[in-house]
Amino acid sequence: MRYVRYLCIATFAVALISVALANRAIVSLQVLPTELSGLFAVNPSIQMPLFIVILGSILAGLLVGLVWEWVREYGERAEAAKQAREMRRLQRELDKLRAEKHEGKDEVLALLDKAS
Repeated sequence: MRYVRYLCIATFAVALISVALANRAIVSLQVLPTELSGLFAVNPSIQMPLFIVILGSILAGLLVGLVWEWVREYGERAEAAKQAREMRRLQRELDKLRAEKHEGKDEVLALLDKAS
């Protein structure tokens, strides 16, 4: 299984390197379309290789998806934590009741009853 994982990582790395080598042309990224930049008299732009734009977009999409999923699952995590607290409380209560039931009895019989 380890070798399959390494093969997948190597394939992914080769794919990323080939995309980077094939898209080395310099592109201009502009914040506003040309029509709107005339209205505001501002047109901030940056020159960078296309592969940086592609890989940066993939990374930004992954981060947005991660945050989105984390926020979406908040209710489920809160419910699981609530159930875990309730289970611990009930386990403590059960242990207390078992201790009261076997108070003054033989310890071996109490252990056998607890196991069943």
